[in-house]
Amino acid sequence: MDRTPEADADLLRIATDLHHGSARLSRLLRSARPAEGLSIAKLAVLERLHRQGPATATVLASYLRIQPQSLTRLLAFLERRKLIQRKSDKADRRQSHIRITDAGTRLLSDDVRARRVHLAQAIGEALTPVERELLRLASTLIERVADATEHMRSEEQEFDES
Repeated sequence: MDRTPEADADLLRIATDLHHGSARLSRLLRSARPAEGLSIAKLAVLERLHRQGPATATVLASYLRIQPQSLTRLLAFLERRKLIQRKSDKADRRQSHIRITDAGTRLLSDDVRARRVHLAQAIGEALTPVERELLRLASTLIERVADATEHMRSEEQEFDES
């Protein structure tokens, strides 16, 4: 890989543009959600449980990067709405495993679908067919960058633990 100062500056410009654009788009999509909908943190819990299966409160708090105590009200709300279910661990009764319910999966799916429809409408209005194809290709590249970022992060965590 070319590691000249010019190449590094060019990569930094690309990273800055990508970060700004993706953060702005993410904010706009979040604000397009109905006011009475679930908070981003509650949706994040449902999404984590849907994608990776049951988890403990400690794992969920770590995923959200919040203190386990801060998660208590959030989980209680989701449980009252029957969007999650807790089950005590047979080996350690103090520990419980939290899973998403069918109602939680439906709610999450509806929320994601609404945001995707909103995004699809914007793409349809703003881009030409050629630009849409470029965006489709760019989205696969963004996934590859996300994979590389995740890989780098896991290597850093392994290094920190040793």
